Amino acid sequence: MNNDKQDLITELKNKIKTIIDLYENQKNINKELEKRNGELQEELNLLKNKMSDIEERYENLRLAKALVSSDNETAHEARIKVNRIVREIDKCIALLNR
Repeated sequence: MNNDKQDLITELKNKIKTIIDLYENQKNINKELEKRNGELQEELNLLKNKMSDIEERYENLRLAKALVSSDNETAHEARIKVNRIVREIDKCIALLNR
């Protein structure tokens, strides 16, 4: 009877040790995943900034091309874009004056 209790206690200790080991392993995996997540978030932000810069450069290139072109339709489009930019600047100035 006493031996059965010892066996039960030993088995329980082994199971608890196994659970603790599994917990520690999962904790380490979680730390690695959080680190990787942070790296991916940083990379995503860098790529978003790069994409934004490329989009801005593309828009500037389109505007420059429209200004250089002698086509009336393209010139009209360029005037519209310049007017839009001027309106945006005026809105910014108005907000700064508040």
